[in-house]
Amino acid sequence: MPAKETAQERLRFLREALNFHAHRYYVLDAPLISDGEYDQLFHELLAIEGQYPDLISADSPSLRVGGAPLPQFEAVEHRFPMLSLENAFNDDQLRDFEERLQRFLKSEATFAYMAEPKLDGLAVEIIYERGVMTIGSTRGDGRFGEQITANLRTIPAIPLKLRQPAGRPLPELIEVRGEVYLPIQSFRELNDSRQRDGEPLFANPRNAAAGSLRQLDSRITAQRPLDFFAYGVGEPATLPCASQSELLRYLADLGFKTNPLTRTCPDINAAIAHFHALATERDRLPYEIDGMVIKVDDLALQQRLGNKARSPRWAIAAKFPASQTTTRLNDVVFSIGRTGAVTPVAVLEPVNVGGVMVSRATLHNEDEIIRKDLRIGDLVLIQRAGDVIPEVVKPIPESRQGNEKPIRMPDTCPECRHPLSRVSGEAVTRCLNLHCPAQRIRALIHFTGKAGLDIEGLGGKAVEQLLAVGLVKDIPDLYRLTVDALAALEGWGEKSAENAIAAIAGSKDASLARFIAALGIRHVGEVSAELLSKSFPTLDALMVATRPVQQTDSEPGSADPLREVEGIGEQAAASLREYFNDPAVRDMLAQLADLGLNPRSQEPAGGEQPLREMVILFTGSLSSLSRNEAKARVKAMGGQVASAMSQKVTHLVCGDKAGSKLKKAQELGITILDENQFAALIGGR
Repeated sequence: MPAKETAQERLRFLREALNFHAHRYYVLDAPLISDGEYDQLFHELLAIEGQYPDLISADSPSLRVGGAPLPQFEAVEHRFPMLSLENAFNDDQLRDFEERLQRFLKSEATFAYMAEPKLDGLAVEIIYERGVMTIGSTRGDGRFGEQITANLRTIPAIPLKLRQPAGRPLPELIEVRGEVYLPIQSFRELNDSRQRDGEPLFANPRNAAAGSLRQLDSRITAQRPLDFFAYGVGEPATLPCASQSELLRYLADLGFKTNPLTRTCPDINAAIAHFHALATERDRLPYEIDGMVIKVDDLALQQRLGNKARSPRWAIAAKFPASQTTTRLNDVVFSIGRTGAVTPVAVLEPVNVGGVMVSRATLHNEDEIIRKDLRIGDLVLIQRAGDVIPEVVKPIPESRQGNEKPIRMPDTCPECRHPLSRVSGEAVTRCLNLHCPAQRIRALIHFTGKAGLDIEGLGGKAVEQLLAVGLVKDIPDLYRLTVDALAALEGWGEKSAENAIAAIAGSKDASLARFIAALGIRHVGEVSAELLSKSFPTLDALMVATRPVQQTDSEPGSADPLREVEGIGEQAAASLREYFNDPAVRDMLAQLADLGLNPRSQEPAGGEQPLREMVILFTGSLSSLSRNEAKARVKAMGGQVASAMSQKVTHLVCGDKAGSKLKKAQELGITILDENQFAALIGGR
């Protein structure tokens, strides 16, 4: 066989293999090969296509890397208009929607609905001819969109070639519609990168997704971690589907991601109930949604109901309260964090954002204030997402009256009047006085909180109360508290005092990793603390390692013992050395040792690690022990704790009110444990 024909056969195999494995990885989240094996196949494809460029096909995975910049976007007319949706903002308006359907059909029958999360992204249409992607476009004005085919091809979740549905032929022509979005974590990482490079930040994930898709250079789009959910087609009548729910299953069979939170609802009341349930989940989702789309499930009924001038009669968008709004920036105050970071906080005219009254919002740091050109008196756009503190997105300069005032960072700490400092290369201004009262309060709250030793009964308000009455000034004072002293305080009783003292006593047995993390050392979190505890089994050993390098017992010029720990960088090492060489810190640790604290690395006896092959994820609330204690038990027995569902997870532990992770685990065949089974796994409670 001639070389070119052999290359053509090999390319056909590589395209099919790479598209198959991309679908397993990006759509099903269940890969069958390693990243390295995938990369080898991809590099072979690129090499053959480089030798025979005329053999590059429209479904080649090489098109995902992007191509040469375009001079401009071309207009594309949608064969069937991409209509907008009417909005509903409360339950009554949703019931009115059903009444309108009944009046139009002259029927009092109720309808089954498909309820789908309304992603806050960018709607697109992708045309496939004989199963191969040919044209992709934005929604535009509904009739005409912009042709962004090259950019859409870079998104791994969008198939370049459709999969053959079981027992059915591929459609000759299909116009798939869906939402391109940027996951929240990816958005934050993208903005962090842009900030480091001095580029303007995106206001929200939707703007970032839109900006990424409207790049004339598709190579830039390829670098953005965009994702995609399919939700419909231009003309469903040509497909073997009788309902919206069947259509979504059909799209999944073709190789598209569909949202796992869609629900078929038997009536409007069930749809309303799902809307409220989705609203409670909203802040925990890895992507932003601004509501829920409710569609009549029966496609024949959709056809009968038809469309109005700008929207379909058979669908409506139930909207959540806005997460962005405008208000007045009345003043700026400066907050001191536990590491001394000075954060400017905007004092706002109170306004409702996402269902919450907001009167303060973070301004991050001095550079952000300058970059955004914020001034006291400005009308500003603010946003709130999840449990994150609201932030000021930008000013509205067109509304300025001329009496707005510039925002100036203070020269001294507003709490202790110690001169403030800003290290070259850092964006944060700091108070370097370790005995600053503001830092002391936050350090104590961190020490007793969930990220610290998780001492039950000593939450933030309790710690503030203990400081206010003078019972506690520093960490060792916690271990000098008595039941009588606590019980005498307002809001405390004998039982709550006894429980708190017992929890404080129990914290003396904390692992070294937990103790290090609880100290709140700058640049040292849970992961770094774990790494340190494995290299230095006692607190004394760690303190020896943090002595200035030239004063250690090592030979002159030998390596820094902290930097020899894999994962501990220069910043963390310097911060550890500064912290443990502070005389006040050494005195505090000596007091804690006298009070009975002697944290050590907690390895299983005999070095046994019965969970070493396990990656465990938790969902729901546990009744017999805290989530942090459960994680600590897993780590102590050699297991790993996952923070999100992935193909690496081996076991899912389900407590009360298990969330969407349970369904995903069932789909992936992951071992599922209830609380009793988990207790047996770790050797009882």
